Amino acid sequence: MTRTDNVEFLAADIGGTHARVARVACRDGRIVVLEQHVAQVSGTRSLAALLEHRRSSITHAAIAVAGVVNDDGDVLSEKLPWPISASRVANEAGLAHVGLVNDFEAVAHAIPHLREASLTHVCGPVGVAGKTALALGPGTGMGSALRLDDGRVIPSEAGHAALAVGTPRECDLLRWLLQQRSHVDNDRVLSGPGLLEAYRGLCSIDAVTPLHASPADVVTAASTRSDRHALEAVELFCAMLGSFAGDLVVTFNADAVYLAGGVAAHVKPFLLDGGFAKRFVDKGVLHPMMERVPVCLVEEPHLGVIGAAAWYLERHDLFSFP
Repeated sequence: MTRTDNVEFLAADIGGTHARVARVACRDGRIVVLEQHVAQVSGTRSLAALLEHRRSSITHAAIAVAGVVNDDGDVLSEKLPWPISASRVANEAGLAHVGLVNDFEAVAHAIPHLREASLTHVCGPVGVAGKTALALGPGTGMGSALRLDDGRVIPSEAGHAALAVGTPRECDLLRWLLQQRSHVDNDRVLSGPGLLEAYRGLCSIDAVTPLHASPADVVTAASTRSDRHALEAVELFCAMLGSFAGDLVVTFNADAVYLAGGVAAHVKPFLLDGGFAKRFVDKGVLHPMMERVPVCLVEEPHLGVIGAAAWYLERHDLFSFP
């Protein structure tokens, strides 16, 4: 038993749409989620307000956020409705210490704690655990991070890198997107809002009136085959996600990929339909290497808070603050 066993603390996963706040503890080296509360981010006055009613006598909090955390503990993000800093949250919520980490850096820290039952094979070898693992996924934005074989994690803002296309139709969509802005990044298509914008773009290119106003509606229409542009948007989304994941694998020489993010789970049948896999391995001379890289979809409801807790316990002593 370690010194921190059974000591409770808060762990939170704050995305652009949903906030998950949990009481957690470490027992026999395992992170145990005692309870988790899910809330809408919009309409909440502050991050501290999300933590306050879960706090009770707890004094520490580990928080994963959708943004860049600088060395001063400030968060740079266009996806969150309020400014965040570690000191400000601690003061407002009455906590002794708050640690902030990028949300997909937290996901990468969660990888060793994943249950086999939470993983769905997408492509590549089955049951092969890679040493250098890439965690990525579309949500309100595109998150990504790399976990090295020594346990270190390198956060990434690859979602803001320029979007790459691979078919004439995708070129048409990119041209349409470039009419709206000077820089088209991966977030612009490979995210929930991006899926909706891709749908609208395809409709505009074909001079068709869009019928759907949310990413969920687009996915539903694609699933029922009731709107061919919705179906095309979701299939294009999965194919481009495969290309993007493959690009990061060859960039970092990763040997496993873990797909997370709310959107990935919602388009699961399409991810498994082959379009993702085909584009993932389509790297020219590196095709044989790509076929040896396993890709799994992670469906763990506590993923973000487990990752935040794992990251925090690696860096902070729960007994070092009053």
